[in-house]
Amino acid sequence: MDTNRRSKMTVQNLPFFLYRRKSSKYFYVRFKDSATGEYFAGISTKQTDEAEAAKTAWAWYSQGKIRREDREETLENVSLFAAIRKADISDSDAEKVLDLLKRRGILKSFVKAGDRCDVPLIEYLSEFWDWEKSEYVQEKLKREKSIGRTHVKASAGHIKKYWKSYFGDEKLLGEITRDDLKKFLLDLQKKPLGNSSKNQIWIAGAQAIRYAFQNEIIEKDVTAGLSGFYGGGGKREILTPEMAAALFSVEWNDKRAYLANLLAMCTGLRAGEIRALRKKDLGKNCLYIKHSWNDTEGLKSTKNGEERTVQLPFPQLSEKLLELAESNPFDSTLDAFVFYATIPEKPIEANVFRIGLHNALEKIGLPKESAKRYCFHAWRHFYASYMRDKVGDKLLQSQTGHKTLAMLEHYSEHKIVGDDEKIQQAQIGLFGDIVNNARISFDEKRLYNNVKVAYMDKSELYEHTRQNR
Repeated sequence: MDTNRRSKMTVQNLPFFLYRRKSSKYFYVRFKDSATGEYFAGISTKQTDEAEAAKTAWAWYSQGKIRREDREETLENVSLFAAIRKADISDSDAEKVLDLLKRRGILKSFVKAGDRCDVPLIEYLSEFWDWEKSEYVQEKLKREKSIGRTHVKASAGHIKKYWKSYFGDEKLLGEITRDDLKKFLLDLQKKPLGNSSKNQIWIAGAQAIRYAFQNEIIEKDVTAGLSGFYGGGGKREILTPEMAAALFSVEWNDKRAYLANLLAMCTGLRAGEIRALRKKDLGKNCLYIKHSWNDTEGLKSTKNGEERTVQLPFPQLSEKLLELAESNPFDSTLDAFVFYATIPEKPIEANVFRIGLHNALEKIGLPKESAKRYCFHAWRHFYASYMRDKVGDKLLQSQTGHKTLAMLEHYSEHKIVGDDEKIQQAQIGLFGDIVNNARISFDEKRLYNNVKVAYMDKSELYEHTRQNR
């Protein structure tokens, strides 16, 4: 060797030889691989005296172990590492070695260079919730499944704020283990958030990871068996019929909030569906629910992507809805929003409904903090809770647009004669007294002044009002 000087103790039959490097004062030892006859890489004995270095080398050889600074290695392992360094290892060979280490419990997971899972976790999660780039989103849209920009945007925000802050940018998708996710859930548990918010954060990442398993990007579903947070922030508060009657008998600060809450009580409509109502959606004792509205996408399809007809057997409420649409100063066409805002081509803000509800609850005697426990969406629970025993799941789902059970999805497509009447009778029986005693007043002179004849011909409201003028 050019850079090494072999010791006088080097003998052909010895299992090692000692040498010195020009750049070091210590003696180094190179052990012979008994299988190949070749020598391993040099190891410093940390001895400056040749005799002491030889003693150290013999001790290592007899024990089958060598010491490298603060760790020990067996000569067997040294031989193994040397063989790996020199071997021409194929991808399948490498996978066999890594699988063996996993079976022995040494590795929990591994990522081969170039694999689909060889991508930073956060990069994968961020792209999963990117409206333009996401394969998942495009598949949903292609199959006409309902997915909204608002949901995608919110999920992307959860990834950026919570998942990235915990996992950082270095962790690879293929390295994620069940234990990693359990620790993330424990960390999330400590945050001062409601359980509903924590669940949304968890689902944003878990759904994407589960998709990676389903599409063979990762080999194991590491989310399996891991659940989110229960309780969602407390049991949903809904009013009793007596409280609802009191609520709609007082004067409200905003008639739009009043009508929206009354309508939600009678129909179980979502806030977005009410905001999306247009003049042409007001039908004969019914409403045609074709769209929903959110502030990110504007007018879009309903949550489950399907249109439906919702019964509304209360002429006085239907008339008031039409009157409100007629008063829209920005649009006198059939496309005019019923619950219009001060900005043209935009419906009212959803928080107007909630604020109006809370103000009215305080007027009937609820403390401010108690009133805040009731949200506008609770009307949907109110409607479903009281209607279910009257009409059953099949008809109820045709009204609310819930699509959660496969069989109910199938049967709800097939309505039979008398279904509409049955729903209307149940609504009248449950909500009729509340609506009849509600503080709904009419200005007959202002009703229907600008309504097109083509629309009026299809509406009983026109004949009812014309005959009573």
